[in-house]
Amino acid sequence: MFDLIPFQRRSDVFFNSMMKSFNDIFDSFGVTEFGTKPFCADLRETEKAYYVDAELPGFEKDDIRIELKKDELIISAKRNDMFETKDEDQKVIRRERHYGEFVRRFYLDRADGNGVRAKLENGVLRIEIPKKAQDTDGTKRISVE
Repeated sequence: MFDLIPFQRRSDVFFNSMMKSFNDIFDSFGVTEFGTKPFCADLRETEKAYYVDAELPGFEKDDIRIELKKDELIISAKRNDMFETKDEDQKVIRRERHYGEFVRRFYLDRADGNGVRAKLENGVLRIEIPKKAQDTDGTKRISVE
């Protein structure tokens, strides 16, 4: 797509081009203007259930929290790792830290909180959420003749 904005000043064009290049560099490392990118997830729906496959490599099952509030599925994962390497004199040669929280929210109509199953396998979180029976709140649709 073309970055076409009418009546731009030349300095604005240069600045916008420079910022786009700067953001592209950080985007390639998985960093956006507001922090890290959320994890990837696939959502499938059948007549009886919803299926969510979320990619969470490097996370343990204790790091992951899954909540179902009304019609909203919330998946969050926290990482708080620290690696340290020392030499024979106990001097730090290398220290790396990985901190972050990833959160995704999904709207699931008629999700049933009973019978939800979740399994973490090879860095992929698989969730099965059964659906409630069709709402029958006593409302009947009447067709117009």
